[in-house]
Amino acid sequence: MHTTPAPLSHLQTLPSWLLGRAAALGHRLVSEQLAEEGVRMPHHAVLCGIAELGPIAQAELSRTVRIDPKDMVTVLNELQAKKLISRTRDPRDARKNALALTTGGRALLRRLEERGDQANDALLAPLTPAERKQLSALLARLITTEPK
Repeated sequence: MHTTPAPLSHLQTLPSWLLGRAAALGHRLVSEQLAEEGVRMPHHAVLCGIAELGPIAQAELSRTVRIDPKDMVTVLNELQAKKLISRTRDPRDARKNALALTTGGRALLRRLEERGDQANDALLAPLTPAERKQLSALLARLITTEPK
């Protein structure tokens, strides 16, 4: 006689469920590390975007890091209040501001990178180095070949 697994047991074997649980754990671990520096994940994303692409216009940054423009204003105001970013007139378009990291913003970003690495090391602690590399490659493949 064939028995069907219980609905919850079946759910807990689905890759989508497992990925969601792993993502929630990773998010929590990274959020806790960032909080130690007084920032949240959107702050970190914005600092990373400015560091890599800056000076950059606010609208372009919003699209790049996928933060709603209304929320981006709040994040930028908080970062500017902490003197982590600067807003100056964009030399290409005087109607726009160009965002750049300050010295304090660059120093904070270096610390956040270390904390992010610590959180990811904790997340992946049960895996061998080869398994970590394989998992990252598989996840990258999943998100770059999104089903239509």
